[in-house]
Amino acid sequence: MSEDILPTRAEQVQAFLGRTPFAQEIGMRCEVMGDEMTAIMPFQQKLIGNFTIQALHGGAIAAFLELTAMAQVYLVTEHLERPPRPINLTIDYLRQGHAKDTYARATITKMGRRMCSVRAEAWQDQRSKPVTSLLAHFKVGGD
Repeated sequence: MSEDILPTRAEQVQAFLGRTPFAQEIGMRCEVMGDEMTAIMPFQQKLIGNFTIQALHGGAIAAFLELTAMAQVYLVTEHLERPPRPINLTIDYLRQGHAKDTYARATITKMGRRMCSVRAEAWQDQRSKPVTSLLAHFKVGGD
């Protein structure tokens, strides 16, 4: 790639996911339109946590939401030298995650020079009925 051609934000997000082993393991991908991103975790049998009721593993959904939040920070932040580092995460399990594709969106609620706050929600059938939500703070600058 020549120095004149810089990767787009969407390409930077995809590169971040490509360098993240867990994102690869769960088959995570993102659809980006401008500064709006929808993350997708396609259903795979290995994501089932309770085989009796065919429910997704809560840890898989939580990690998916954390990666969604980090990808959103990448999407809207210029010149990040390294991935956002989690300071703390709060996960709320609201409904059972079924054996089907899961979607997520994240919103940055506060962006500072050194940290940012992000909210994210995952849903399956209806966005208005999230299965899980996340509130996270990430270190984005300074040491």
